[in-house]
Amino acid sequence: MKITEAYARMVARSAYFWAWPMVNIYNRRLAFEQAPEPGLMNGVLPVAPVNRLAMLHDYIKPQQRWVACPNQDVVYGAGVLALEKSPVVVQVPAFGSRFWVYQIVDIRTDSFGRLGAMYDTKPGFYLLVGPDWEGETPPGITDVFRAGSNTGMVVPRVFQDDTADDRAAIQDVISGIDVYPLAEFDGTARRHDWSQLPSLGQSGSGDGDGETQWVRPTTFFDQLPQVLADARPLAGEETIYRQLLEILETARADRSLKAAMIDEAQLADEELVAPLLQFRNWGIRLGNYWSKVDDGAAFALDYFSRTAVARSNILVNAPAETQYLYQDLDSDGRLLNGGNRYEVTFPKGETPPAEGFWSLTLYDDQHFFAPNPIDRYSLGTKNKTLKLGRDGSLTIYVQPKSPGEEFEGNWLPAPAGGDFSLFLRAYWPKPALLDGSWAPPPVRRVS
Repeated sequence: MKITEAYARMVARSAYFWAWPMVNIYNRRLAFEQAPEPGLMNGVLPVAPVNRLAMLHDYIKPQQRWVACPNQDVVYGAGVLALEKSPVVVQVPAFGSRFWVYQIVDIRTDSFGRLGAMYDTKPGFYLLVGPDWEGETPPGITDVFRAGSNTGMVVPRVFQDDTADDRAAIQDVISGIDVYPLAEFDGTARRHDWSQLPSLGQSGSGDGDGETQWVRPTTFFDQLPQVLADARPLAGEETIYRQLLEILETARADRSLKAAMIDEAQLADEELVAPLLQFRNWGIRLGNYWSKVDDGAAFALDYFSRTAVARSNILVNAPAETQYLYQDLDSDGRLLNGGNRYEVTFPKGETPPAEGFWSLTLYDDQHFFAPNPIDRYSLGTKNKTLKLGRDGSLTIYVQPKSPGEEFEGNWLPAPAGGDFSLFLRAYWPKPALLDGSWAPPPVRRVS
């Protein structure tokens, strides 16, 4: 079929934006497929062969660059699903009163499984199956979750206090977390000492200071057919799929047309996707310049939010699991910068309302931890040394230098002279956060 270059460019630009999150997850799958065994990629990030899991045994290290906006409130795990190969058993141990949640998403980054403290999930075995699976569920499986694609991810998060005692106590709990193919299921719980994972590379990772480039315009259209075959069209997307498949077929026989599409994808990457790294460019506007989304991990046809979240902080939990509030600006609308000092004050009894935990994290301009002399990247529930004011309020001091010994427990170090972002998390949010009756405080510049 003969088409014009202008039309091919128009479709290519739209396709690049729309499918960016799916190609992102697809390429993470390709990376995990290279893992010879569960281990720590580059010495810092959990990685395992598909349909298996690796767990950290402590907070994630600041030098990782595979996933933007990590947090140091939980012990993470990670596994990539390839459900066309096999259904997958997910093992849930007894967590007691400790907060936990397993994020289970498909290739679109939409959640399809609900396992966590907020769901009153019982210890046991759960089964993840692909869209076409028609097998029998074996005895001993508590529940089955069906994905909309064969590719997906499982990311356990288990809360840990920032104390030596809790670092020791959590080891027994996380040893019962596991993921493996159904053929290996025998009804008995497996246990692992996750502190003994081998390193599968050298320390450090990423493309410079930013997140690893998971989506590349030069290979995007070569990978798109496989992604489309896995990500079944949602209702109303059938025309999009027909249009894309037709133009991809035409471009295969026309080198100049494909070159034009790649060029347009590069422009879209720079002009459409790159600006979404900054929180101020998208989201639902809240007071004091904070923002959020209401459909995390349930984006459906909200293509803009899906790609914005994927670019800035991919793999967010569903809203009932976690509320995320984003901030790039101070209370006067100026960019946050380490050349200034800031205070974030929660009035008495007004810290983020959460059944699980809350935290305030600082990220550099690429959404990773900013190096600082005390290796502190967030403050919140996990910190037992926070001091309240005489009126019961809690003030967090966001600045490059210590506020002094008396207030150092409340210090969130900022990069000297560099722009940064703040990120509020509330795991297992209470109704006041979900319905908007609680609002985050301003970030006040004090110098």
